[in-house]
Amino acid sequence: MTIEKYSMGIGDRFEHQGSAQLAAFVEARKRGVEVVPVWNKSNREHLIIGTKPSNVRTEADSAVKELGWRHSYYVDADHVGIGNVDGFIEPSNYFTLDVADFIGKPPAGDELARFVRTWKKYAGNIKVPRIEESFTVTEATIEDVGRKYLFAVREAGKTYRHIETRKGKGNFVTEVSMDETDAPQSPIELFFILGALAEESVPLQTIAPKFTGKFLKGVDYAGDLRRFEKEFEQDVAVIAFAAKEFSLPGNLKISVHSGSDKFSIYPAVNRTIRKLDAGLHLKTAGTTWLEEVIGLAKTGGNGLTMAKEIYAESYRRFDEFAKPYRTVIEIDAAKLPAPETVGRWSADDFVRALQHDRTCPSYNTSLRQLIHIGYKVAAEMGPRFLEALEGSKNTVAPGVTENLFTRHLEKIFLNGD
Repeated sequence: MTIEKYSMGIGDRFEHQGSAQLAAFVEARKRGVEVVPVWNKSNREHLIIGTKPSNVRTEADSAVKELGWRHSYYVDADHVGIGNVDGFIEPSNYFTLDVADFIGKPPAGDELARFVRTWKKYAGNIKVPRIEESFTVTEATIEDVGRKYLFAVREAGKTYRHIETRKGKGNFVTEVSMDETDAPQSPIELFFILGALAEESVPLQTIAPKFTGKFLKGVDYAGDLRRFEKEFEQDVAVIAFAAKEFSLPGNLKISVHSGSDKFSIYPAVNRTIRKLDAGLHLKTAGTTWLEEVIGLAKTGGNGLTMAKEIYAESYRRFDEFAKPYRTVIEIDAAKLPAPETVGRWSADDFVRALQHDRTCPSYNTSLRQLIHIGYKVAAEMGPRFLEALEGSKNTVAPGVTENLFTRHLEKIFLNGD
C-alpha cells in the first residue's frame, strides 16, 4: 500500500462530519489537486469520548459511499504504540507510531557503541542535494544522536513488526512521529534517525519531526518564520536524500502534526513542496470540533446555550482538561472571560471570540484553546449534544467544509496565499 503524494489527516471527535470533511477534498480535486483524506482519532480521544477505532472506519466508509468518492482514503491509528495498538489493527490501514515518550532513554547494553560503529562512515562533511551548506559530522555527533533517539527507533521497530504480523507486509502505511517532545530534531539528526529506522526495517512512508517554534493546539504557529522555512526545506531535502541513501520507500515524505490553523507557515510549506517537488502529509487536530461549537453558537437558541455551557464547564475544569495537553497549549487564565460574562454574549459575540480570525479584535486565543481541549464536556452530554449537532447540521456542515478547504487545503496545496 502506497500513500499518494499529498494527504491530510482529518480528526472528527464525534464522527458526525465525515461527509462535510470529504466534501473539501472533492472540491480540491475539482480545482486540480489530488489530496487524499486520512481520518484520524487518537487512543486518548477514544477513551475520553467512549468510542472505538472501528467507529472511525465506519464513518470514513459511510462518507465515501455518500459522496461517491472513488479515490484512496485512509483510517489512521493515531499516536499508537505497542501498548495500545491492538484495538486499531483491524479497522486501520495507516499507523502513526508515536515514539516521542522514548526519546532520550538510554539504549540497552552496547547498542550505542554499535550504532556509532555502523554510522561513523558518515563522519566528515555531508553534502545533501538541494541544500547549499554542508553538514559537519563527528563521531561525537553520531553518538549524541544514538543516545537520544536509538531507543525510540527500536520501539518503532517493535511496534511496526507487531502490526505486520497481524496486517501482513505492505498492507498498511507507516508513519513515525517524534513531534511531541521538548526539542526539535536537526536535519542531520533526522538523517541518522532515518538510517536507524531503515536498519530496523521499518518501511515508513511519512515521518513527523518536531520543528522549531510552537505548534499549539487550534491556534497559529508561534516562532521565527524564516527559521522555520529554512529548517522545513532542509528537512524535506534530507528526507529525499535519506530515502535514496538507505533504500527507504521512494515516496517517503514529511508530516506536519498539529498542522491545523498554522496559517502563517502555510506559504512556506507551499513554496517548499513546490520547489523540491515533495510530498506532504499535514495532520489536523480539533479544528472540526471547534467548527461544530461555532456552528452551534451561530444557530442561536439551544445551540448557543449549549456552546456557552461547554465553555463554562471547561472553564470550571480547566486544570483537569489542560493536564494531558500541557506541552501543546498556552492558555492565559487572565484572558479567559468569566462564564457569567460569556452567558450574556450574543451568538455573534461568541463566534467572534472563538473563530480563528486574526483580524478580529474579539478573537481570543486562550478561549479557543480552552474549548479545543474541552470536548469531554460534549462527550458527557451524550445524546443531547449529538441531537444538537443534527439539529444544527445545515450550519455546522458548511462551516466544516469551508474551514478545511478554504483555510487549509487551498492555502497549503493550491495557491499558498
